[in-house]
Amino acid sequence: MTQHLKMDQPDKRHRFDDMAQGVIGKAVDRPEGALKVTGGAHYANEFQPEGLCHGVLVRATIASGTVTKLHKAEIEALPGVLAVIDDNRLLRNPAQGTANEAPVQGSQTVAYFGQPIALIVAEQFEQATHAAKQLRIDYDESEAATDPSVESLDTEKPDAQQLSQGDLDQAMQSAYRSVDVHYTTPPHNSAAMEPHASIAQWHGEQLTLHGSYQMLNYNRNELADSLGMDAENVRILSPYVGGGFGSKLGIAPEAVAASIAAQQLMRPVSVVLSRPQVFEATMRRSETQQHFQLAADKTGQLIGIGHAARVSNLPDEAFSEPVTQGTHFLYAAENRRIEHEMVRVNRTCAGSVRAPGEAVGVTALENAMDELAEALNMDPVELRKRNIPTKHPETGQPFSSHKLMNALERGSELFGWSKRTAQPATQREGDWLIGLGMASAARVNILMEAKAQVTLLPDGTATVETDMTDIGTGSYAIFGQIAAELLGLPMSKVTVKLGDTALPAGAGSGGSWGASSCGSAVFLACEDIRQQLAERLGCSDQILVLKEGIAHIGEQSVAINEVLAGDTFTALGHIEPGKTSEDVQQATFGAFFAEVGVNAVTGETRVRRMLGVFAAGRILNPKTARSQCLGGMTFGIGMALTEEIVHDPRDGHIVNHDLGEYHLPVNADVPQLEVELLEELDDWTNPMQAKGIGELGICGAGAAITNAIYNATGIRVRDYPATLDKLLDGLSSHHA
Repeated sequence: MTQHLKMDQPDKRHRFDDMAQGVIGKAVDRPEGALKVTGGAHYANEFQPEGLCHGVLVRATIASGTVTKLHKAEIEALPGVLAVIDDNRLLRNPAQGTANEAPVQGSQTVAYFGQPIALIVAEQFEQATHAAKQLRIDYDESEAATDPSVESLDTEKPDAQQLSQGDLDQAMQSAYRSVDVHYTTPPHNSAAMEPHASIAQWHGEQLTLHGSYQMLNYNRNELADSLGMDAENVRILSPYVGGGFGSKLGIAPEAVAASIAAQQLMRPVSVVLSRPQVFEATMRRSETQQHFQLAADKTGQLIGIGHAARVSNLPDEAFSEPVTQGTHFLYAAENRRIEHEMVRVNRTCAGSVRAPGEAVGVTALENAMDELAEALNMDPVELRKRNIPTKHPETGQPFSSHKLMNALERGSELFGWSKRTAQPATQREGDWLIGLGMASAARVNILMEAKAQVTLLPDGTATVETDMTDIGTGSYAIFGQIAAELLGLPMSKVTVKLGDTALPAGAGSGGSWGASSCGSAVFLACEDIRQQLAERLGCSDQILVLKEGIAHIGEQSVAINEVLAGDTFTALGHIEPGKTSEDVQQATFGAFFAEVGVNAVTGETRVRRMLGVFAAGRILNPKTARSQCLGGMTFGIGMALTEEIVHDPRDGHIVNHDLGEYHLPVNADVPQLEVELLEELDDWTNPMQAKGIGELGICGAGAAITNAIYNATGIRVRDYPATLDKLLDGLSSHHA
């Protein structure tokens, strides 16, 4: 049976509140946790099929041009080498209408330094690595455009991302106080712990790929399109993914290369990207150039907001970092101008990195708001509170729910914001200048189509199945909790199967929609099974109480396995977005507060404490939700202080293409972070009243830190990250 729901109306039933098992909203451990810490959870490259051979990608050493010759013969003669493959499908254009963000260029036309152009396959990984380094390539090189700050290959202004309401120029002129400032953020890498890896194996016309991917429902179609085959003949397995952060949303070159090689050799082929290859051949977050114009009256009410952004990508790529996404709805102002430019450059493909848009856009906006608060001589929290809109400032849509005020007030209370000294550079402990900063958090909320199957077995156990992935976010735990709650079973009696395209098509892990979308599909399937149980018991679902494997109807109680009487109940849950995604503005909100110390001698910044307060609908599992927020805030620390991809201006190659030089925050950089989750139920989102939370913890986090740096030093860093070289000159007056 299929339980289908299109979200055209808010769901006000709040069914979880009527359940008896009591596992929703509880801090339940991840059921797969023991497997992960003992090595029992097998990741993409840990499978060892018989006859496995190894492929290593060869990548371009120019930024623009064409490959005229590969000197294959001398490589094919090397020990262990099985093939030199330069199939143009390595980076073939994906199918239209998919969620793919992989590069669209073919292997013969070079569009960026590091682009895969061939694959060397050998018996041993070391042999393939050696051969890949020896392959000589002839190019017809052309001039490259590597600087996105100038008019490069092309500059576009997408109509969908432009907006003008009122008269911003007049608002700036008539304002009591205004700011007109520019901020820049550098490119970022997802830097997931597990590198991109695939093992491909063919059985006749059937392709099986063990890969590290986030969106299997789409990845299957992308891989099939790249290979020119029917998607029904492709199976992708990704039961465990060691992080993705957007870099594994679309099929990457290693999956296509492994599949081509395995078909050609009729042997299973493994292709694993080295860390430099992950940096140079998958995707980056685009750098941004952002221009803010904020105008306010004497009361601190915004009368004008202007936000112009410039980003970059390769030629022909559709993705454009949605920098201004949060600016559209975060603050009210009658006069508004939003502008977006995309420059075409010869740099690695730009795509989604965790919280695309708001991660960099809200962060810089919150810096500009801090500057406006100072110009007004107003507390930064108060300025934000005065400008919270009651409806969408541009469309007039109501908000499905809105907890920014609550987050700001609760955060101020917990953090002790009232003790902040407004005057910069006045608090000192020895060589350390101390400062406090804050920022709002905001992120759009999205529901995606998803399916999940739930089976209640004769022994009273249940199985949940969907191709949804778990990239470290807690999917195994949450889906098990949903089924356990609605079916009245202990968590130990629910098995969750994920990451296999042979299972019903889920929403995938991306956009913070996984738990709410696939979770809703599980919810619907369980509702159907409850109906089946109620019908067999001759009662309505509304009076049926299920707990600890027992069905209760008034004074009557019977074990669920006895109700089943040897039968198996199965249901497919299917949810789709509907009018609730159009009629209201759905978003999540929060607030960050940070204390930093900046060494007056060395310029080193240390985050001393940090608090995040978040509202994201019903919290299904506080432990996994808190973990996501901690990760997001850590990401924010990296954005603020250390992370940036550095491109060589001569040919666009990435200078710091490994974790030795791309500086992620380590344990010493991250203090004891605090997270507060606010109570919220949003009937417009889905039947569970839940929202996405994974990316909210990033959106604005870095701004709280850089605003704190200003409060500590009086130095405003507008070029992220705030490395010590950007502070030292201004700190000279503090050396005494």
